[in-house]
Amino acid sequence: MEKGRGRIQIEPDTVERDLMKLVLTIVELLRQLMERQALRRFDTGDLSEEQEDRIGLTLMLLEDRMAELRERYDLAPEDLNIDLGPLGPLLPR
Repeated sequence: MEKGRGRIQIEPDTVERDLMKLVLTIVELLRQLMERQALRRFDTGDLSEEQEDRIGLTLMLLEDRMAELRERYDLAPEDLNIDLGPLGPLLPR
């Protein structure tokens, strides 16, 4: 999915990579949302120490797996940020 002036273009010879890019973008968005929610819960003291450890480990493992998949499909973290035109980038920079 190459970006060209706010448009997504899919090429037949890169469809697997383009699909993985889209999937990883959605997973990255969800990971960031989960991380923010976890930080809010840490700050308010809503979690036990065991829950904090489990959430932290889960987020670290997810980030590691994402890095492996990005490497496998030759994607940099910034490749996962879709340009939404006038709305700006999907993910915070």
